[in-house]
Amino acid sequence: MLLPLRTPLTMTAKPRNYDQRTEKANVDQPTVLIVSDDAELSRAITSRWQAERQVPAFTLMSSDVCLGFDPESYHLAIVGGLRAGALSVVLEALDAAGKRVLFISQDARTLQTVRDRWPGVVVLRQTENWPDTLVLVAAEVVQRATAEAHARDAERAKATLERHATLGGYILDMRHSLNNALTSVLGNSELLLLEPGSLSAGARSQIETIRNMALRMHEILQRFSSLEKELSVVEGQAARAVKPSAQVAGAV
Repeated sequence: MLLPLRTPLTMTAKPRNYDQRTEKANVDQPTVLIVSDDAELSRAITSRWQAERQVPAFTLMSSDVCLGFDPESYHLAIVGGLRAGALSVVLEALDAAGKRVLFISQDARTLQTVRDRWPGVVVLRQTENWPDTLVLVAAEVVQRATAEAHARDAERAKATLERHATLGGYILDMRHSLNNALTSVLGNSELLLLEPGSLSAGARSQIETIRNMALRMHEILQRFSSLEKELSVVEGQAARAVKPSAQVAGAV
């Protein structure tokens, strides 16, 4: 007799036609969380999915340990075969996580209850060929969730680049003002150091530190200027490379 799962189990099921190309395609494979107290149901899902070309990584959990699971670690949650009283607790937790959920059951009344209380949950009745239908529906949901996750990552990367570009533009705009301030600091420190005997050993050491730090800051600003020139050259080369291509395309 198979006992329900009580601890998380992560597994990656390999399809029967598994080869090196499949392994390469699965480098960025999504993860499906299966929440069930019925080990046979979990086994039926993972076994059926092995026949597909694209197989996700599976994380199997029982209803009493899934509540603290990190929502960022899976793309889709499949729920079914829960113990009595666990339905509301599990679906509320998954709904709060904002992840896509697919619920399966043999009972039509339970399915209708889930439709009414959690309209965002995809429901599927366990009919004769339910594993085939589940894999088709779940694969579509996983694909959409993965695309949305990639889009969110791209948006975050774009926002980061825009912030960096704004900061870099501000630094380039202000470099002349910074250079003027550093020139004043450097010039005055040099003048003070040229007067022998007017400063104590401690004061002279402090002014030398000010002068050296000013020189370092000046070098950094010079690197910004050099980088700006290099970027201008690269942009010019790219523009010259694009122009002939555009002319050829226009001639065709």
